[in-house]
Amino acid sequence: MDEKTFDERLKAAQEHAESIVRSFLPKEEGYQKTGLSAMNYSVLAGGKRLRPVLLYVTATMYGAKPALYEPFMAALEMIHTYSLVHDDLPALDNDSYRRGRKSTWAVYGDDQAVVAGDALLNFAYETALTAFSCAETKEETDRVVKALQLLASNAGIYGMVGGQVADLESDKHQELVDEKLLTFIQEKKTACLIDSGFVIGAILGGAPKEDIQALHQAARNVGLAFQVQDDILDVTGDAAVLGKSIGKDAAEGKATYVSLHGLDAAKKEVQDLTDEAADLLSHLSVDGSFLAQLAASLVGREK
Repeated sequence: MDEKTFDERLKAAQEHAESIVRSFLPKEEGYQKTGLSAMNYSVLAGGKRLRPVLLYVTATMYGAKPALYEPFMAALEMIHTYSLVHDDLPALDNDSYRRGRKSTWAVYGDDQAVVAGDALLNFAYETALTAFSCAETKEETDRVVKALQLLASNAGIYGMVGGQVADLESDKHQELVDEKLLTFIQEKKTACLIDSGFVIGAILGGAPKEDIQALHQAARNVGLAFQVQDDILDVTGDAAVLGKSIGKDAAEGKATYVSLHGLDAAKKEVQDLTDEAADLLSHLSVDGSFLAQLAASLVGREK
């Protein structure tokens, strides 16, 4: 690790991720201008750019070419953003605010928000596919294919969308939610996109198979810890700091790690998962110390 502090490196990575995401956003023009405006409004609502930052860090750890991984950075953030746009809709979470400002449906209407989310998902794949034109060898092309496969599977019915389906079903039968179902929902809804952040950059950089496996497991741990911390913040957090309403889970009787096990057990689970992830990252073939620090900072967040 160089002489820069962790905070300096993180800030630089976030600024780079922000610039990359913005560079791939569409121009707001033509008959579809309203939809394009809604897409950009959603993406530019703020946030820490966690997933593209993770992708950037792992890609640079393994020496991947920027022309290959930068489209995936933007695509991953678009997929994450579309999921938030749809989550906020009246038919789902019915949240009027996201990151301290009006959510997309509250500004553009729920009809345009649905379309904006659809558009972001599709545009994410259009964006990621541009990496093919930058692949100069068969090996690089094969890596892009593998990265696309992971991006798609983690976002789809066997990934994030599948977790959303199970979550919606569980809302109707909260009394039936047990540890196994809750873990499935958290793995799919939260950990899958974090897995894309951990692993796509490594794939594009030609990481060893053993490292890929370790990164998958570390990402699962971090994703679960991230969601448990989110559950904790819904109980102990400050709405002004979080930029969203709190206490909704308890008010709706929603099963969470906290409701099943209590606050103290939830806090211990976050720590145990984070420690296991750090151990996995310490045994990579490259220096994973910054990634481990980044993971710890994410799950220990206050917003």
